[in-house]
Amino acid sequence: MTPERLRAFCLEFNGSAEEFPFGPETSVFKVLGKVFALTALDARPLTVNLKCDPDEAVRLREEHAAIVPGWHMNKRHWNTVTVSGVPDRLLRELVEDSYDLVVAGLPKAQRLRLDRP
Repeated sequence: MTPERLRAFCLEFNGSAEEFPFGPETSVFKVLGKVFALTALDARPLTVNLKCDPDEAVRLREEHAAIVPGWHMNKRHWNTVTVSGVPDRLLRELVEDSYDLVVAGLPKAQRLRLDRP
């Protein structure tokens, strides 16, 4: 997946936005103000930090050399994924799972706002 496609995919989710709180080189993708993905789109290799269920995070790290504990993140809940090291389909699933986990932690009123067209 290219940096452009990763960015576009992250922005497809309801309520998602790209912000740059750490400077122009780091894209932080949020849903209603809560982070679900971080990446330096110009970095080589391209990596992305994604939220993950703790048990699933361990399993993914064991199965994929390209998935490691989240760099500069809570390593129990975040993975860093080297984009070129996983199939596009898996990467898309991991981004979507990250978004879903963050949304599940939002207050009910905010979750309901996301469901409106």
